[in-house]
Amino acid sequence: MLAFNLVKWIHILSSTVLFGTGLGTALHMWLTHKGGNVEAIASTARNVVRVDWAFTATSGIMQPVTGAMLVHMLGFPPGALWLIASYVLYAFAFACWAPVVWLQIRIRDVATAAAGAGESLPASYYRYMRWWFWLGWPAFIALLAVFYLMVARPM
Repeated sequence: MLAFNLVKWIHILSSTVLFGTGLGTALHMWLTHKGGNVEAIASTARNVVRVDWAFTATSGIMQPVTGAMLVHMLGFPPGALWLIASYVLYAFAFACWAPVVWLQIRIRDVATAAAGAGESLPASYYRYMRWWFWLGWPAFIALLAVFYLMVARPM
């Protein structure tokens, strides 16, 4: 019982970190972008990249690991429809997040270079931000659906 509660706690905690960090960094990055201060954008992008590697990536790895452990511990059939839907949605969210990481690194580098040179942000920055923005929404919605499936187990 202790092992089950520990795995369940890690699963819930890592889902909270994954979702909360993703939402928090995205909001901070977007609000800073809208403010238009090149130095603030560069600083925020540097921090978002760091936080994504430290928290989002690690909790993103813990989710399927602890989820698989819970499926086994609880005796759920791994092929249950609600689990398959969760796997697909989680993979979809990851497929959106992976390019977002690359975009954030590019945004960081472009903004840092512009801030260091005392220049305006180049057109590539705005192109990266558009892609970053539009890839974030489907990942966010997919993770909301995964939360629902984990709680309701409707199928």
